[in-house]
Amino acid sequence: MDGNVIELTYWQVLFGYIFVLFVLYILRRRAIKRESVLIIATLRMTFQLVAVGYALTLIIENPHPLLTLAVVFVMLGFAVFTVFRKFKKELTLSIKKVVAFTLPAGSLTSLAYFLFVVIRVEPYYNPQYFIPITGMIVGNSMTGITLGIHTLLNRFTDQKEAVIEALHLGATPKDASHGIVNEAFDAAIMPTVNNMLGMGIIFLPGMMTGQILSGVAPTTAIMYQIGVMLGILGGVALSTYLFLLFGYRTFFNKDAQLKTMV
Repeated sequence: MDGNVIELTYWQVLFGYIFVLFVLYILRRRAIKRESVLIIATLRMTFQLVAVGYALTLIIENPHPLLTLAVVFVMLGFAVFTVFRKFKKELTLSIKKVVAFTLPAGSLTSLAYFLFVVIRVEPYYNPQYFIPITGMIVGNSMTGITLGIHTLLNRFTDQKEAVIEALHLGATPKDASHGIVNEAFDAAIMPTVNNMLGMGIIFLPGMMTGQILSGVAPTTAIMYQIGVMLGILGGVALSTYLFLLFGYRTFFNKDAQLKTMV
């Protein structure tokens, strides 16, 4: 295929912001108080992507294992912090510890398997592969754990009496929360599964589209996209499973009683 890429100038990208103005017009016309949020989101997106673009250029042109690992851990740190910020005061210290352990553990395990077994990256710290794939796996794992937390908090609140009754009848915390944990896991992985259902027919995913636009053969882009999507599924499932495996226990005290926080 022709490897020539159509370069976008600053002016061409600027024309794309007409869509932001269009949405702002709708928000103003419908009296929906979201103008400031949209403006801030647009500015942050622009600044963050430009900054990351220059940073990635520097890292890829000067590859080093410590630099690559530093970027990966910064991504993981921001992902964990984002989960904490999402729920603010709703999370106990115990749940935060579980998130801080399981999100990196699940994401890094899936990432390592995908890079070193599936793709077999050489050298192992190659930032051209390491960093973008890390972003996709960590980002989706973060979303999965966020959905898992949301479901746990809601269900332990809504079904508090049912859980307490099950405990009184002799059920263990694991048995009493079995249905809640299953529902949380289902909620966490469904967005990824839905993406897999529609991928290729309803929409072309971002990674595949980007590779095709850069001149990569569609068949090669497809193989990478399948592999990455499976890696994302693994990261989401493993991170969420580990979180739920340890997370539900934080809702009970050492006497197997439901804590009053819910």
